[in-house]
Amino acid sequence: MPSILSISALSKHYKSGLKALDGVDLEIRRGEIFALLGPNGAGKTTLISIVCGTVTKTAGTIAVDGHDIVTDARAARRKIGLVPQEVAVDIFGTVWNTVSFSRGLFGRSPDPAYIEQLLRDLSLWEKRNSKIIELSGGMKRRVMIAKALSHEPDLLFLDEPTAGVDVNLRRDMWALVRKLRDKGVTIILTTHYIEEAEEMADRVGVIDGGKILLVEDKDALMRKLGKRRLTLALQEPMSHVPDELAPWSPTLENDGLRLVYSFDAEADDTGMPGLLRRLGELGIDFRDLDTSRSSLEDIFVGLVERAA
Repeated sequence: MPSILSISALSKHYKSGLKALDGVDLEIRRGEIFALLGPNGAGKTTLISIVCGTVTKTAGTIAVDGHDIVTDARAARRKIGLVPQEVAVDIFGTVWNTVSFSRGLFGRSPDPAYIEQLLRDLSLWEKRNSKIIELSGGMKRRVMIAKALSHEPDLLFLDEPTAGVDVNLRRDMWALVRKLRDKGVTIILTTHYIEEAEEMADRVGVIDGGKILLVEDKDALMRKLGKRRLTLALQEPMSHVPDELAPWSPTLENDGLRLVYSFDAEADDTGMPGLLRRLGELGIDFRDLDTSRSSLEDIFVGLVERAA
């Protein structure tokens, strides 16, 4: 699939010595939802800000749909929509005027029908004549999304879009993101809510310390790095794990009433049959067992810890 965003050897160094980005290479496929994950200070917002032209890079090249962000800045920026973390709008303007004005800033001719449909999709139509200052925090966030989409961009950045919003708005936004992807819009999402990435992303990138640690198809990542957990509810509590179980390195939880074993589900020998057999030989009885898959959050935490 062709790339809509190509980033090569991108660096951002500050006079203080801070390396916000250090040799980032990244290709974003057209029409995908890409989740960029990383702890605070990892470089997520810096990367987005450089692509969008609000921060100057130190080195490297960036092309948006073939347009270099420096030598062909206007054409590149016209392709991009940005929903920043902070709400930044004229609080005394109306919803309709704010979104329509943003469309005009990108040289798009007026299209009231498009703006109406956009506001309807974001549940803003009933508020179209309201001033921004009169809206709730969640509604202001919706206006920011409408502004970003007003000029019909091909590439949409959502920088922590659901931070501090309620569950209902978060679900509405998930639905909108999927609808945009179905229409061909490419979406890059940064989030602290790992479940958002797990729910929506086609691919996942992990950034830390200004460097990309990994880029992988989400499902392949879950298969490759995800572990499974076998949890045994014991008949009697255990004070410690017997030495005979050391080859499996299980752990005790819930005051010794649960024995937990983590294993690679893709391995030829998961170790699970042998563990269960050994428990029987030792006379350790359990009343229930359960297996579960590692979450994307577990994988993310493990990657960042290994990179530290």
